[in-house]
Amino acid sequence: MSHDVSTDGLNAELDAIEYYFEQGVTDGLPVVPPTEERMQLMLAATSQAADEVVALVPPNFGEASVEKIAVNAVMAGCTPAFLPVVIAGVRAMCDERASLHGVQGTTHTATPLFIINGPIRQQLDINCAAGVFGSGWRANATIGRALRLIMINIGGAHPGEIDKSTMGHPGKYTYCIGEYEEQNPWDPLHVEHGFEPEQSTISVYCCDAPQCVSNHGSRTARGILDTLGASMAVGWSDKTYLAGNYIVVLGPEHANSIAADGMSKQDVKRYLYENVRRPLHELLPGPDGSEGVHRANLPGWLNAADDFSLIPKVSSPDGIIIVVAGGTAGRFSVHMCGWGGGAGRSELVTVPIET
Repeated sequence: MSHDVSTDGLNAELDAIEYYFEQGVTDGLPVVPPTEERMQLMLAATSQAADEVVALVPPNFGEASVEKIAVNAVMAGCTPAFLPVVIAGVRAMCDERASLHGVQGTTHTATPLFIINGPIRQQLDINCAAGVFGSGWRANATIGRALRLIMINIGGAHPGEIDKSTMGHPGKYTYCIGEYEEQNPWDPLHVEHGFEPEQSTISVYCCDAPQCVSNHGSRTARGILDTLGASMAVGWSDKTYLAGNYIVVLGPEHANSIAADGMSKQDVKRYLYENVRRPLHELLPGPDGSEGVHRANLPGWLNAADDFSLIPKVSSPDGIIIVVAGGTAGRFSVHMCGWGGGAGRSELVTVPIET
């Protein structure tokens, strides 16, 4: 079989790929060279001016112009149709509430997770079903990868340099999913946060890698949530309580069983908040100096003098984000700890996608 590609052209393409490795602007995988022709096609997908600055990407606060975003989208393998999603993702992750500045340099494993809602999810074939966190979908892979490249190339968070994550996790290549709205028994994420169902949005939340939870036996909300809560109880650290938030991605079978048992999304949050708790005496720092909960740091609504005060994992029900995604066969869900504690922790940020 012959290919209509000249040797000179092939060598030039390979040389360009090696050039970008040498320049340190990749994520460790080969990138697509952003040729003039590819850039023209990419920029034609938006009405925004090429020199318009969408956001400043921390920690270097590099200017993420539309043109620079497009360069990274080309390198990631995006089609032009994906560019508006990437632009919106930049706007979302650079919102101060997402705490990207801290995440870019932390020793923790957290990285931004992007969640896409609305009609654009189907238009671009963004996976929200079986294998939602896995491989196989160009849109999920390249949109998430483009945003990661922007964090590196514009924000300056090169692994091992600014990015000091001790362990990292695979989401630092790409971390982008859709919500399975057709299987969601409640309002989808973007509607819950004030958007219309027909609007397309991208949400960002900085968190750990997914921790899988299996419960194939329970058909009651309580049975499923007790299993999920037992796993959440040791997230981040078995003594980390009242510190951070959680995102819970319920598989459709779990979500629909919970809803059929009469629980709303807010009921799920309230149940986990009320039941994922441990008595204070189990959480106090150990005599060996191990970390734990300090009485002086407890909020006033808890009795710090009572060793049996039950301390919740999160500070309020709203510290738990609920999303529905994954395959319709298999009673699995996942949860991920959010990044940071107190005022500096990452919050969910949702922005519209301008199409």
